Amino acid sequence: MKQKIKVALLVSALLSAGLGGPSQAVAAKKTEQQTSKKAVGKTVGKSSPKKTAAAPSKSLGKSTQVKTSGKSLHVAPNERKSVRRVSMVDIDPGRLALYSASALVIDQNTGQALLEKQSDAVLPIASISKLMTAMVVLDAKLDLHDLITIGSEDVDGLKGTRSRLPVGTTMTRETAMLLALMSSENRAANALGRHYPGGLPAFVHAMNKKAQSLGMYNSRFEEPTGLSSNNVSTAHDLARMVAAAARYPEIRAASTTAEAKVELNGRITDFHNTNALVRSDNWEIGVSKTGYISEAGRCLVMQARVADKPVVIVLLDSVGKMTRVGDANRIKRWMESASLSQERRPA
Repeated sequence: MKQKIKVALLVSALLSAGLGGPSQAVAAKKTEQQTSKKAVGKTVGKSSPKKTAAAPSKSLGKSTQVKTSGKSLHVAPNERKSVRRVSMVDIDPGRLALYSASALVIDQNTGQALLEKQSDAVLPIASISKLMTAMVVLDAKLDLHDLITIGSEDVDGLKGTRSRLPVGTTMTRETAMLLALMSSENRAANALGRHYPGGLPAFVHAMNKKAQSLGMYNSRFEEPTGLSSNNVSTAHDLARMVAAAARYPEIRAASTTAEAKVELNGRITDFHNTNALVRSDNWEIGVSKTGYISEAGRCLVMQARVADKPVVIVLLDSVGKMTRVGDANRIKRWMESASLSQERRPA
């Protein structure tokens, strides 16, 4: 009898040990989950979106505002994905994902091409032509304070583009050059050519002669505005032209003016630069010119200082409206990253 009782007690003890363990673990887990939920509930309850926005953590630094569907989100710098630092020699144009059909970046200190993509393709250059127009005017030593008048001959009959300069508008040659370079005013550019000694034929001849003198052997100019698709060049030729234009203080000043209030026919009119990058604090630009006709796509040339290097950037035949600006910013980030990588390399 005593043995039966001992066996019964032993079985009971084993059962309680085998079943009680899991039940205690489950109970403990439930208790832990409940405790965790309470802790989370307290944290969320104390955290307020308004307070977070009003008093961000000092360790996050300045936040970057990003707009999505009309709402503003603040993204802290330390939440961004890390960027791998690379050397310029490690990236080819394809991997850099440039969306311009032709691209070229020249280091002006060394003359070395840092980046090339179809840089010898002969393409229409649209209003990039106006840099040559300005150089020819300045080379002729014409009085910049002389008055010139917008005539019916200056109206675009080729592309039908609009202008804010009505026929009969009178302005100084200096103002016409400013509007041609800054706002890409076609009538102003054409008027500059018409008021050249010998008229438009002599002016176009001077444009092509200047191109030859700069070594732009794959370039041809038919008129001063760039509306004609027969105004053609290559990225390499245009790099020469931009570098030459950068030696003219008047072109540097006019092409990088962000906006100007101009009195025309007794009224003040606001004009803005066609290159949004000249208004950016992140860019140090010496010469700028945009261009667009359907045959040329979106074009952009600049002389700028990037990663502490004076460079010439040429971007031709970009498809989207903002693609040329996006490509320029991609090139800038690439050069800055490569420069930082080279500084960190052991000697």
